[in-house]
Amino acid sequence: MTKGFVPPPYPYDRLDAVIAVANRFDGGAVDLSIGTPCDPPPPEVIAALADPVRARGYPPSIGTAALRDAAARWIARRLGAEVDPATQLAACVGTKEFVASVPQYLKLRTPDRDTVLYPAISYPTYEMGATLAGLRAVPYLSLADINPADAERALCVWVNSPGNPTGELVDLGAAAAWGRSRGIPVLSDECYAEFSYAAPPTTILRAGTAGVLAVHSLSKRDNFAGARIGFYAGDEELVHYLREVRKHAGLMPPGPVQNAAIVALNDDAHVDAQRARYWSRMQRLRDILAVLGLSAEMPAGAFYLWFAAPEGKAWGCANMLAERAGIVSSPGEFYGSASTGFLRLAAVQPDDRIELAARRVGL
Repeated sequence: MTKGFVPPPYPYDRLDAVIAVANRFDGGAVDLSIGTPCDPPPPEVIAALADPVRARGYPPSIGTAALRDAAARWIARRLGAEVDPATQLAACVGTKEFVASVPQYLKLRTPDRDTVLYPAISYPTYEMGATLAGLRAVPYLSLADINPADAERALCVWVNSPGNPTGELVDLGAAAAWGRSRGIPVLSDECYAEFSYAAPPTTILRAGTAGVLAVHSLSKRDNFAGARIGFYAGDEELVHYLREVRKHAGLMPPGPVQNAAIVALNDDAHVDAQRARYWSRMQRLRDILAVLGLSAEMPAGAFYLWFAAPEGKAWGCANMLAERAGIVSSPGEFYGSASTGFLRLAAVQPDDRIELAARRVGL
């Protein structure tokens, strides 16, 4: 009997033993593994969720005109690019579902191609989206290193800037040019765009919309992960195709959430405050790591510290962090086989929890 697909363990479910060690401390574990925001969204955003009119009927799958207008204005105001909200932008139910589902829809559109290209050190859903669609998932260390035979079979290529887990900034203009020259759609995951430190926030859309999609989320920008709302923008033909197929799949962000997203996208002050907050927390986490003999550089973007484990033993280092400071970290293998000797810390605990970890190591 042929065995079908068996889902692998979800990466963060593998941390149970490490969490148990960290929980031995008075005050419990300081969980810096999953990048889930801990700070509150603006109160005006939460208030907008209570709109009974929006809750009553089915919301538009592509997003209301008001939401699409707000997203397009935000792209222009904060990222310096122009898109037509009527034809080049649509909403999604958080960007994780978009990342996981878009390969199967692209395969229906281009059945003679079977490969998804993605960064070798990256968010695991790029690979899993290809796997769930029955496609080849081919990692790359740089676009220049991609085998031409794999490029010929590619449905799409993912880029992520600022990157998870490394915080790296990618030359998005070069990525757009690489894809266009080969007829490969470039899908640019820009969910950390507002948390860019080494350079101003940007988007692949500044290089034009032909052949590209920029994917954005309010989860990180607005501490709104529980609401599940994002959007994608770019190539008009590709946006139209995905809009239509996603309607048939019943993918629609809830009406009250769309309403709240408009409020969030129209306010930049809370994002500027959040960027400063993350930077300060990462600096404090560096201090804690230094006491434990570990060295981490401040990232170019995002809100993660990415650092090498002594002797390349990431799980051993994860256990040491739990034993010495009650910190829960993410071993690098969660982000691909190219990063097994590294760990990631997410600056997603309140300051008082990070200070609790600091006191445990004598700071």
